[in-house]
Amino acid sequence: MTYRSGRHFLQIPGPSNVPDRILRAMDQPTMDHRGPEFAELGKTVLYGMKRIFKTENPVIIYPGSGTGAWEAALVNTLSAGDRVLMCETGQFATLWHGMANKLGLETELIEGDWRHGADADAIGRRLSEDAGHEIKAVCVVHHETSTGVTSDIAAVRRAIDSTGHPALLLVDTISGLGSVDFRTDEWGVDVAITCSQKGLMMPPGLGFNAVSAKALEASKTAGLPRSYWGWDEMLQHNAKGYFPYSPATNMLYGLKEAIVMLLEEGLDNVFARHARFSEATRRAVRAWGLEVVSLVPSEHSNVLTAVLMPEGESADRLREVILEHFDMSLGTGLNKLQDRVFRIGHLGDFNDLTLLGTLAGVEMGLACAGVPHNKGGVQAAIDYLAESAVAVRTEERAA
Repeated sequence: MTYRSGRHFLQIPGPSNVPDRILRAMDQPTMDHRGPEFAELGKTVLYGMKRIFKTENPVIIYPGSGTGAWEAALVNTLSAGDRVLMCETGQFATLWHGMANKLGLETELIEGDWRHGADADAIGRRLSEDAGHEIKAVCVVHHETSTGVTSDIAAVRRAIDSTGHPALLLVDTISGLGSVDFRTDEWGVDVAITCSQKGLMMPPGLGFNAVSAKALEASKTAGLPRSYWGWDEMLQHNAKGYFPYSPATNMLYGLKEAIVMLLEEGLDNVFARHARFSEATRRAVRAWGLEVVSLVPSEHSNVLTAVLMPEGESADRLREVILEHFDMSLGTGLNKLQDRVFRIGHLGDFNDLTLLGTLAGVEMGLACAGVPHNKGGVQAAIDYLAESAVAVRTEERAA
């Protein structure tokens, strides 16, 4: 059979589903990226992304991936041999750590069990020991996509400040921005990193750095080689709405529409919607008798749920069964969690019925694959979503 009716359910934790409005916005002729019309587009998206990052400082947009944005954050602020403090919260924190080593940085890794967020107290203790201020940066993943664990960035900033240490704070909010609250300036983040294919609801292809004044000052003396990733030329051209090299013009059309959509809904409403979906998903998981990876309730992700399989059961086989029978893709387990977990993405352009379809696919897949579980997960989610929808409507009418 070559044709499958209905739409494919892409429920991985990114790339997320691209709304029709964004697809239509991208479906335009590519304009002259040195012309006056482009300058208006450039200024619009650069300013709009400041609102999404909640910053008054510059946001830099690269034609590139989140991995490229990681590299940009490191090479613009640090020199070979600089010491950086990193936290092992999952696969993406591990990959960022590996990149830092490849770039010639001296890394210290606060080890973790992949079930908890960054340990702010451990960061504070290590910085307190660093009387000579050899540590130049602290690198933390805000929303660990491999585990569904959220780190408390405000607590990390408080820990740094309590020691009086001058280290920069670099934060990966790749799967968080646009889906959960992120306050770049309020939390004292020096470089915030994201990309286009998560909460911004776009295809892969854009990477972002939101850059503090302190980070810009550090970039003046940073010694790691950089050309494509350099902030200096970017900022010179961005001042007039342009870029130093050919930008991903049609992606910027889509980004403009994505910003409009997020602000049209209202960021607080976006965050509340994601919180509802995550709670409904966890209720389904508990009803199935399964366990989420994240152990601390305050650290549970609002953009994805990583679910542990029962002992001896294969998450990859379950994912294959669900794809074959119900045309739905779920996220795989990565590294230490390979074949042990499946990940349900519930982020971006997503509503109650999309979530219920997703959870129904999982529950049917568990049955088809013969995975031991209890029935009733979907019903538990329905009950919660219905009750919370009524509560939201009641509050709206009262307002």
